Amino acid sequence: MKSMEQIAAELQGYDPKALSADRVNDFLARLVEPVTATEEVSVFEALDRILAADVVSPISVPPHDNSAMDGFAFNSQLLQPGQPLKLRVAGTAFAGKAWAGALGAAQCLKIMTGAIMPAALDTVVPLEFVKIEGDVVEIPPGVVKAGDNRRLLGEDLMAGQPALRCGQTLGPAALGLIASLGLAKVTVFRRIKVAYFSTGDEILTLGEPIREGAVFDSNRYTVFGLLKRMGVDVIDMGVVPDEPALLEAAFRTAATQADAIITSGGVSMGEADHTKAMMKQLGDVAFWRIAMRPGRPMAVGRISEGGKSSVLFGLPGNPVAVMVTFLAFVRPALQRLMGGTATAPVLLQAHSLEPLRKKPGRTEYQRGIVAKAANGSLTVRITGNQGSGVLSSMVEANGLIVLHHEQGNVAVGDVVDVMMFSGAV
Repeated sequence: MKSMEQIAAELQGYDPKALSADRVNDFLARLVEPVTATEEVSVFEALDRILAADVVSPISVPPHDNSAMDGFAFNSQLLQPGQPLKLRVAGTAFAGKAWAGALGAAQCLKIMTGAIMPAALDTVVPLEFVKIEGDVVEIPPGVVKAGDNRRLLGEDLMAGQPALRCGQTLGPAALGLIASLGLAKVTVFRRIKVAYFSTGDEILTLGEPIREGAVFDSNRYTVFGLLKRMGVDVIDMGVVPDEPALLEAAFRTAATQADAIITSGGVSMGEADHTKAMMKQLGDVAFWRIAMRPGRPMAVGRISEGGKSSVLFGLPGNPVAVMVTFLAFVRPALQRLMGGTATAPVLLQAHSLEPLRKKPGRTEYQRGIVAKAANGSLTVRITGNQGSGVLSSMVEANGLIVLHHEQGNVAVGDVVDVMMFSGAV
């Protein structure tokens, strides 16, 4: 396990007082080590879990050549260019069992979707394309060609080949794929546990009476929602006042229970906060000033207790800054911790409907609303006030406009990148 100092030495141009957003993810990729413990779960319990081993197909899918639709199966060698083809129907093949009859030279087989294709037949003409008179069908010229509407053995998966790879997150389609292989269980990484708490004497827990200068805690609830969307086990530790003894107890408790700890507040340059001092006392922690907006201050590192080490993410206190730093940095790091294949978020391109002011030298994440224009292209507009405390803007937005580190002002009509929320928020 590398120390923070060792990781910093690996990153060219690393400066904790002026860290680019790209450097943050590079650092976290070196800091976070995936869990290794696994468990076997049923397919019904596997949704959103992360595969701990390749799923190797025990069978070929489909297991036989079969018909892709209802129609008539025949040998394509009988087709003649520009000529209709008349064939006598020898029988009907249904899905679920092989047809046991025999075919003559100018015969075809009525066949249902999914039914096994007899070895001598290689093409299916759909029912709606043919003329039927008694037990004779006429196939007009040009409506099918050799091999049409036939699913080949193993065209989806071949026996012995990986169907799913270690590190993949299992979505609904993956569950169906696993079941289609006849597998009732699958091996996944254990769920990680993430403890989180808010800090500060000015933070009120829901139910407390309002007092002057205090605000109700929103960060715990947004972080809770973001974590639940990731499928992790969450440990809510409430609001911890800015008192050294209480902070120490919270950090030590969290470190014994969780794989990762997330705090909000107490990592800025203010001298009144004891949170930074306690992080330094208990762990190997770096304090950053990131060249970004919103969310400049952030702390990362490890806190160890009782022989166990937890990854620490100290986020800013402003509500929007908490969500932006989580989406940009914490979420990819937790995906790696969970054993998943960390991938950069997909950025869509949209035309800005308004000018955006931006200074080169920092990355900005502006709340945006993406829509489709009449010509089919994507457009985006900001939600209005971009202050880091305007939480309602995150409700209104459906993505973040990402203005990159070296990017300058944006004019109306310019193309910008957008990180869509798409289920993360």
